[in-house]
Amino acid sequence: MKMFSFNRSKPDYVILVCFWFLVVIGFVALASASSHVGATEYEDSYFFLKSQLLKGLLPGLIAFLFLGKFLNYRFFKKRWVSVSLLVATIALAALVFTPLGVTVKGATRWLDLGIQFQPAEFLKFSLVVYLASWLSGVSNRQTNFAQGFVPFSIVIGSIAAVLLAQNSTSPVAILIAVSLVMYFMSGAKTKYVAGVLLVGALAIAAMIVVTPYRAQRVLAFLTPEADPTGAGYHILQAKTAIGAGGLGGVGFGQSSVKYVLPEPIGDSIFAVYAEEFGFVGVLVLLGLFLFLILRMFLLSRRAPDRFGSLLLIGFGSLIAIQVITNVGAMSGVLPLTGTPLPFISHGGTQLFVYMAIMGVVVNISRYVSD
Repeated sequence: MKMFSFNRSKPDYVILVCFWFLVVIGFVALASASSHVGATEYEDSYFFLKSQLLKGLLPGLIAFLFLGKFLNYRFFKKRWVSVSLLVATIALAALVFTPLGVTVKGATRWLDLGIQFQPAEFLKFSLVVYLASWLSGVSNRQTNFAQGFVPFSIVIGSIAAVLLAQNSTSPVAILIAVSLVMYFMSGAKTKYVAGVLLVGALAIAAMIVVTPYRAQRVLAFLTPEADPTGAGYHILQAKTAIGAGGLGGVGFGQSSVKYVLPEPIGDSIFAVYAEEFGFVGVLVLLGLFLFLILRMFLLSRRAPDRFGSLLLIGFGSLIAIQVITNVGAMSGVLPLTGTPLPFISHGGTQLFVYMAIMGVVVNISRYVSD
């Protein structure tokens, strides 16, 4: 089989349309949400927009085209490829504890190798690829304790340990959830899935108990009104912004909450978007996400092989869980986690990784039979 070939079969246009609309909406939302922050911090209203373009969209477009058109997705099924990719990204994540690590707002989650990026974002891609390759290999890995459950738990536990040491709780929860979805959908025994879920939940709960800032976030979620100018400020402002949007929104660039809301270009960008475009705009945004995710799950049932099916399930789950986590936090139905909204929040690494993911998804869709 040729790994590098020009594939002339047609991609799935539903996925392409949803994906590119989300990218466009992301830049529109960022143009408004970042204008005040850019002008204040860098004397350039378009600073973050240009950053997203140069560090996210342009390299992401190259990755999207290469992975979507020229590299057969089955290349990642090779054992040495998936293992090397996972080991390399774990090593990058561990490098944040060296002098190469960069601390931002009290958290050391970035690397500076000439350019700054978040290694945890690359782990999202590599872990899904690794699990899809591993679970589509030996047939009894889903039901065998020694050959399936134990190595699965070791891999997930190792990644969780590295990320928790960086104070990255939400990426750990997201990666565990995605891994469990893939594990379950591959045919794993329910008791194995429940076991990992229980251990993961207990570990995260323990981290919340022993770290004051995590406990404060949970308390703020439960009773934000108890400290409206402190711990509960973020949640209350986000909910106010979403409610102020009404049916049609206050209009592009007219958000008032972006001047006072923490992280208006990051995890809070959904609240700014909801205020400016209202219920109709939110409906369009979430509808695009829903169509994209459902389409990926539907294509997974017609994928040409088990590896492709698990990749679609993994990537679809990743997007779904991250959207639910972000929107739920901004709406006050989940605790604040700092989770960005895929394709929408500012972050060059995040946009690059998700465009690479969509490249693989489009590549698989070219081989799906009608």
